[in-house]
Amino acid sequence: MANSRRLRAFKRWMASRGFEISDGLEFVDDPGNGIAVRALCQLKEGDVVARIPKDACLTIKTSGASQMIEDYGLAGNLGLAVALMYERSLGEKSPWAGYLQVLPHQECLPLVWTLNEVNELLSGTELHKTVQEDKALMYEDWKENILPVLDFSPSKLNLKYFGVEEYFAARSLIASRAFEIDDYHGFGMVPLADLFNHKTDAEDVHFTAVSSNYDNDDDGNECVTDEEELAENSSMDGTELDTALIGKYSDGNLESSSVVGDDSSMLEMIMIKDVSVGAEVFNTYGSMGNAALLHRYGFTEQDNSYDIVNIDLELVLQWCSSLFSSRYSRARVSLWRRLGYSACVSQNLEYFEISSDGEPQIELLILLYIMLLSEDAYHKLDLSVSVVGNVHESSETYLSGDCNILTKKASDMSKESLLTRKVCDALFSVADMRESLYGNSIEDDIETLGRCNCVRERKLFHSLVLRISERKILEKLRNYAAQPIRIGKRNSARKKMKSRKK
Repeated sequence: MANSRRLRAFKRWMASRGFEISDGLEFVDDPGNGIAVRALCQLKEGDVVARIPKDACLTIKTSGASQMIEDYGLAGNLGLAVALMYERSLGEKSPWAGYLQVLPHQECLPLVWTLNEVNELLSGTELHKTVQEDKALMYEDWKENILPVLDFSPSKLNLKYFGVEEYFAARSLIASRAFEIDDYHGFGMVPLADLFNHKTDAEDVHFTAVSSNYDNDDDGNECVTDEEELAENSSMDGTELDTALIGKYSDGNLESSSVVGDDSSMLEMIMIKDVSVGAEVFNTYGSMGNAALLHRYGFTEQDNSYDIVNIDLELVLQWCSSLFSSRYSRARVSLWRRLGYSACVSQNLEYFEISSDGEPQIELLILLYIMLLSEDAYHKLDLSVSVVGNVHESSETYLSGDCNILTKKASDMSKESLLTRKVCDALFSVADMRESLYGNSIEDDIETLGRCNCVRERKLFHSLVLRISERKILEKLRNYAAQPIRIGKRNSARKKMKSRKK
């Protein structure tokens, strides 16, 4: 269905709004996968394949609900959601009717899944708690900010388009499709630009927006949906978001492009590499792992090299409490913090990252090392910190042995020096505890994925890809922990053989 009815209507709408589109682009409408953009001819690096009028973008400023949004003090994603719901409520009377009819009702983000689906499909993953919090925060946004609008402006609005489900649907579209346009328009829906599908590290076309904050050194290009965007509260102002969307491939000199001009009222899509005839033309939303992709855009990529797994500090404390007293655990964590170390923080949650190759964040290794120090070594280190203060900056230190390793800053420290047998055993235990959160075996997940249809069972498919990718990283973490143990055993065996020869 390369030229479906809705695509023909969308093309007529774009023509009426002053879009300039290269004849080299073809729009393909696949009922199962949505709309994609393909090359009808050889596209060259530097070609401007589309120019989009800013006034054709759906923003807080351009919407017919602009005055109402301003009167109620709404801004950012909340204000844009109201603008989108309002234009949808107008149906064919909306100036964006031709555009809105090519959009799905909502994107299949976990945000719009039922709580049962979230609990069943995302259990154990990075997203489980995050999505639960997203849904709660989003509901509060609607209750505190949208309901008052409905109470005071019922005659102006078609209320069925402003319910909580419609709000969630609008926010899912904004999260997955909106771009930052400029300082005046802020965050908005950009017709045509949002049709290009994502492919990690395979960007073909680059969206550029003229902004008064233009910075040639900025590499930003993806849709601006900050990792915490779905959990932002309603007071977030769109102008506070990062507006530097013009990337390194756009220097303002478009003389060699297929469309020539420098009109600040237009946005542009520029080819950043050659694309062959018939190939799909991809944009990129940035380099991110499957948890972020599913959270923001509703899909995953198998064998994603940007995948990570987080291990919560709380989980590490649970492991420690299984061996030592709570008082012991709190004291060791306190010393770790006083030494200047910390975990990553997101939404008031502290965690450690495990990279795609299974290598743990060094701050986790340091914490485990301190947890497992002998009482004598711990008290010496504790006393030194109390007397000297910051042992990393002190010109003289009285520490030796196990404690001497911790006098260096994390960035200067060798991970190998921290990987004692006890720390490796602890990594194994923590990895097992993290794995147990999934509730079944990885073999079960792989078998289920093999039977799963990625179109008809989209939620299940992408949640399984996420689960499996995370669990493979946990297995790599175990392998990482096992390596120094094997080396130690080999060295020990060699020493025994030498002593026997003697």
